[in-house]
Amino acid sequence: MNTRILLAEDNDNLREVLTDYLEDQGYEVDSAENGILAWEAFQEHHYDLILLDIMMPEMDGFELCKNIRRQEDVPILFLTARVQEQDQLYGYRIGADDYIVKPFSLPVLLAKCKVILDRRNPCATAGVNILEAGGIKINPDTRQVFCDENEVSLQALDYEMLCYFMHNPGRIFTREQLLLKIWGYDYEGNDRSVDTHIKKLRKALGKYGTYIKTVVKAGYKFEVS
Repeated sequence: MNTRILLAEDNDNLREVLTDYLEDQGYEVDSAENGILAWEAFQEHHYDLILLDIMMPEMDGFELCKNIRRQEDVPILFLTARVQEQDQLYGYRIGADDYIVKPFSLPVLLAKCKVILDRRNPCATAGVNILEAGGIKINPDTRQVFCDENEVSLQALDYEMLCYFMHNPGRIFTREQLLLKIWGYDYEGNDRSVDTHIKKLRKALGKYGTYIKTVVKAGYKFEVS
């Protein structure tokens, strides 16, 4: 099955060029000229990657990203002419995986798409369902976690956090990003709840708890030592 991409871009020429290029690279592409049409397409189909322009009519890329994140964790790459740091930080905060700033070359866009897809789908090999990294194994079908073949019991939130880390090795997550992803948009507690669950998860993983690393003044990341 081909990788399916949703492209939301209001510039007709750029949308056509990107669609043709990505299809030539073997991807299946659905394109939308505004945020509303992209949102409708998202609700009707499954996508492996979403490319979002920020400045779009009807519904901008930020709003669309937030709506998508309320339903699914599909990778999102922003295509943007907005280079202000606060805009980029806001995009990451609401769930974007990466940015590419206009104007960009098509090979660079392709490279970013490949990196994101590989990072978010470490078990994409045909027939492989087990998520594995450095002695830790997760069976998503049964929600079982094993360390050196010994089953580890995790609470639901800790299990979701471990899965999220292992699907995104090396990526730094702020506490707020983890709260949005694991606890949800309606959570009203303190972001220090993340620290508490990180400690519990590290303890449950034993020697492999060191894979969850603290990044000073930034957050946490999962990296196999």
